[in-house]
Amino acid sequence: MMYALYLSAYHERKFWFSNRQELEREITFQGDSAIYYSYYKDMLKAPSFERGVYELTHNNKTVSLKTINAVQQMSLYPELIASVLYQATGSNEMIEPVYFYIGIVFGLQGIYVTALFVTSWLMSGTWLAGMLTVAWFIINRVDTTRIEYSIPLRENWALPYFACQVAALTGYLKCNLNSYAERFCYLLMSASTYTFMMMWEYSHYLLFLQAISLFLLDIFSVDQSDKVHEVYKIYIFSLFLGYLLQFENPALLVSPLLSLVAALMLTKCLQLNVKKGTFIAKIMKVINFYLVCTLTVTLNIIMKMFVPHKENGHMLKFLEVKFGLNMTKNFTMNWLLCQESLQAPSQDFFLRLTQSSLLPFYILVLIICLLSMTQVIIRRINGKSLKETVTLEDGRIGERPEIIYHVIHTILLGSLAMVIEGLKYIWTPYVCMLAAFGVCSPELWMTLFKWLRLRTIHPILLALILSMAVPTIIGLSLWKEFFPRLMTELTELQEFYDPDTVELMTWIKRQAPIAAVFAGSPQLMGAIKLCTGWMVTSLPLYNDDDLLKRNENIYQIYSKRSAEDIYKILTSYKANYLIVEDAICNEVGTMRGCRVKDLLDVANGHVVCEEGDKLTYSKYGRFCHEVKINYSPYVNYFTRVYWNRSYFVYKINTVISFQS
Repeated sequence: MMYALYLSAYHERKFWFSNRQELEREITFQGDSAIYYSYYKDMLKAPSFERGVYELTHNNKTVSLKTINAVQQMSLYPELIASVLYQATGSNEMIEPVYFYIGIVFGLQGIYVTALFVTSWLMSGTWLAGMLTVAWFIINRVDTTRIEYSIPLRENWALPYFACQVAALTGYLKCNLNSYAERFCYLLMSASTYTFMMMWEYSHYLLFLQAISLFLLDIFSVDQSDKVHEVYKIYIFSLFLGYLLQFENPALLVSPLLSLVAALMLTKCLQLNVKKGTFIAKIMKVINFYLVCTLTVTLNIIMKMFVPHKENGHMLKFLEVKFGLNMTKNFTMNWLLCQESLQAPSQDFFLRLTQSSLLPFYILVLIICLLSMTQVIIRRINGKSLKETVTLEDGRIGERPEIIYHVIHTILLGSLAMVIEGLKYIWTPYVCMLAAFGVCSPELWMTLFKWLRLRTIHPILLALILSMAVPTIIGLSLWKEFFPRLMTELTELQEFYDPDTVELMTWIKRQAPIAAVFAGSPQLMGAIKLCTGWMVTSLPLYNDDDLLKRNENIYQIYSKRSAEDIYKILTSYKANYLIVEDAICNEVGTMRGCRVKDLLDVANGHVVCEEGDKLTYSKYGRFCHEVKINYSPYVNYFTRVYWNRSYFVYKINTVISFQS
C-alpha cells in the first residue's frame, strides 16, 4: 500500500495531475499507452458492456480502411476489466475514470513488490530479505519498472501476476511443504499463470524461459520431478484456455512454450524405470536432454506448417540483423535497431546498480550459489547419495530446488537483458530479490564458511550474526544515501508543459470534420486517437506487419520524395489531413544514422550506406521542408490549414488529376 501511495504521489507531483484539464492529462499518455487508454474510454462510453466488446472486436473506427479485433491484437483485457469494475462498483459517482484506471495500475505495482518481498522471504527465511528487496527495487526504480513513463503499458499490468506466479512456484518447489501450503501454492500458481498469459501478448515467451529453467531443474534435482511436471500441466491448461478466450489466437499454438512442454510430456512417457545413480541412468539423462531439444524444434516446425499464423515474423528478422546474421536497408528494421530499449545496456545501467550496491552483492550471491550447485551436480554424477533433509550446518545451499530454479532463471533473463536493454525491467527485479535473499540467508553464509574451513569462530553463530548484520548495514547505508532523494522527488513540484500539442488537439476537435482521417507519425496518431477520437492512418504498434508497413509509408513525408509520391501514398489510405512535426523534420539525433530522415534516405537509396555502394541523389528536396514553402507543385496537392511552433497541418486536396 505504501509503495502504491508513493507512486500516486510521485505521479501527481511529476505532472501536477489534479490541476490539469482532461485534455492535458490525456496528453501525458504517450505512444502506445495512449491507444490502450483510448479503448478504456470507448468502453465507458458504450451503451452496454456487450456492445462495447463487440465494437472493439470489430473495430473499424481507429485505422482507416482496416477492421481489427483490438481486444486480441492489443491484449485489451486490462481495459475490459477496468471498465467493468469502474461501472460495477459505482465508482463513476465518486472518482474520475482516469484516476480509477491509474489507481488500479499503481495497486498492481504494490502487489508486484509484495510478491518479490514474499519470494525473498520464502527463500531466506527472514523478512529482512523482503525489506531489502523492496528497498533495492524502489531505489533502482529507473531500471526495475517503466511505470512512471508509461502507465498503461501491458507489462505494467502483467508483470505483477508473473511475480505472484514466481512466488507461488518458489513455495511449491520447497521441500518438506505441508499439503495445505502446497495446495495453496498450486492454486495461486495456476490462477496467476493464466492471468499473466491473458494480460500480455509476449507472456508465453517469458513462460518459455521459465519452462527451460524447470526442465534444467528436473535434470539436476530428480526429487522434484513430479512437481515440475505438475507445472507443465498448468502451462498446457493456460495455453489452451487462453487460445479459446483470445478468439482462437494462433500465436499460442505456435509458441515455443507449447512445443517444449509437449516434448517434455512425451519424453516423460518414454522414460524407463532405471535405478538412479547407475551408468545407464546417466546415459538416459543425456538421451532425454537430446530428445527434448529435438522434439521441441520438430513440434514447433510442424505446428507452424499446419496452423495459419503471422507470429511476429518481423521479430525473427530483427534478431537476425541484431546479431549480425543479416544486413538490411529496410527502414522498419533499422528504426527498431535504433530504439534505445532494443540496444545493449549502457554503462550507466551497470553504474547505477553498482552505486546502490545491488550488482556487487548479486554477483557474489550468484557465484556462491552456482559453485554450490556445481558441487551437487558432481556428487550426483559420481553416484553419491544426498541427504533427504539438508540442515544449516551442512552448508549446501545448492541442493535446494527453489534456489536451483532461481539461479538458472536469473541467468537466462540476464543473458537476454545483456543483449536487449528493454528486458532489464524483467531481470532487475529478480536481481534485487536474489541479492537480498543471499545476504540475509544464514545457509548461504554457512556454505561460504564451509569452503573457507572457518574454525576460529563457530561458523553457525557467525552465519546467523552476518545474515542479520550485513543487511542491516546495507539498509542503513541505503537509507542515509537514497531516502533524502526519494523525499525530494515527492516534495518537488515538476512542470509538464506542452501547449503546442494541446492547441493542436483543440483545433482538431473544433475545426476538423468528424469523418476526417489524419496521417502523421505513429506516436502522434496515438495521441490524436485518444484526445479527439478521430480516425488515423497508423498506430504506434509493432506486432502487425500491415501496421508496420503503414508506418513506413507514412514516414515518407520526412524523405526526399516528390509531392506526387507522397500524395499517392496518403490518398491510398484515404487520409484527409497531414501533420508534419518539426521535431522529426529538423531532428538533431544523438546517435549517428538513427534519425528518421537518415533511415529513410538509406532505405530509399539517397545516401551511401556502405563502402562500395553507388552514390545516388534525389532530385527532390525533403518533403517536410518543401511543403512549408507553399510553391508548386506542393501547393496543388496540399493546403496548409493550421500551424504552430511544433506542428503544421495540411489539408489533402481532393481534386487532382495525374498525367501518366
